[in-house]
Amino acid sequence: MTTTLSQETRRKLKGVSTATLCTALFKRGLRNQFIQDVRPLSEKKTNMVGQAFTLRYIPAREDLNTLEVFRSPDHPQRAAVERCPPGAVLIMDSRKDARAASAGSILISRLQVRGVAGVVTDGGFRDSPEIAALDIPAYHHRPSAPTNLTLHQAIEINVPIGCGDVAVFPGDIVVGDNEGVVIIPFHLADEIADEAVEMTAYEDFVTEEVLGGATIIGLYPATSDAPRDKFALWRKKNQR
Repeated sequence: MTTTLSQETRRKLKGVSTATLCTALFKRGLRNQFIQDVRPLSEKKTNMVGQAFTLRYIPAREDLNTLEVFRSPDHPQRAAVERCPPGAVLIMDSRKDARAASAGSILISRLQVRGVAGVVTDGGFRDSPEIAALDIPAYHHRPSAPTNLTLHQAIEINVPIGCGDVAVFPGDIVVGDNEGVVIIPFHLADEIADEAVEMTAYEDFVTEEVLGGATIIGLYPATSDAPRDKFALWRKKNQR
C-alpha cells in the first residue's frame, strides 16, 4: 500500500478550498479537521499541500531548556527543520500558546530552501513580517515574543500531535489556503480530492447562476434534473 501522496492528488488539492474539503470530510463523519485559530501570514496564489511532518513542544523546564541545548544537531527543533522532507509540511504542536515563538525567519527560510511545502503552528512565529515575505506558505495564530526559550521546549519529531484542536498523524495530508488549514487522513486523500474537484466545479457554476439572478432554491443543492442538465452544458462549454 502506498504511503506517498500522488502528484495527481496533490494537483487536485491545490485547486480546491479548505471549506469544500471540510464539507467532503463532514460527509464521511469527520467534523473536526479544520485547525482552529490559525491563519496565513500572507496570501499565496496556490494552496499549500503536503504530508505532515510533525514537531511537538511541551512546557519549557528552565534547567533543561537553555541556550546550550541549541548547539546539539539532534535538538528536535533543529532536527525537524533539517529532516522535514521536500514537499512535506512541517506542522507544530505549540499547545495553542503564542506567547513565545515556535520558530523565526531563519529557520523558515531554511525550510523554503530545502523545498518544504509549508509550515504550520498553533502558536506563533517571531519575525513575522520577514516570514510573510517568503515564498513558503506559513500559518500561525499571531506574532510571538522574540524568544522561544521562555515557554516552549521542543521534545520530539514525527509523532502524533494536536494542532489547533485537531489530531495530526505523520503522513496525513495538510492543505492550506488563504483562510486556513485542514487535515485529511492519508487513506482518504484521493477520494476527498476527487469529490472536492467535482464540488468546486458545481459551486463555480452555481455562483455564475446566482450572480446572473437565479434563485438558490432547487439550484443549491440541485433538487431536480433541470439544474443538473444546465450544469452538464456549462461544464462542457468550460471544459470542467
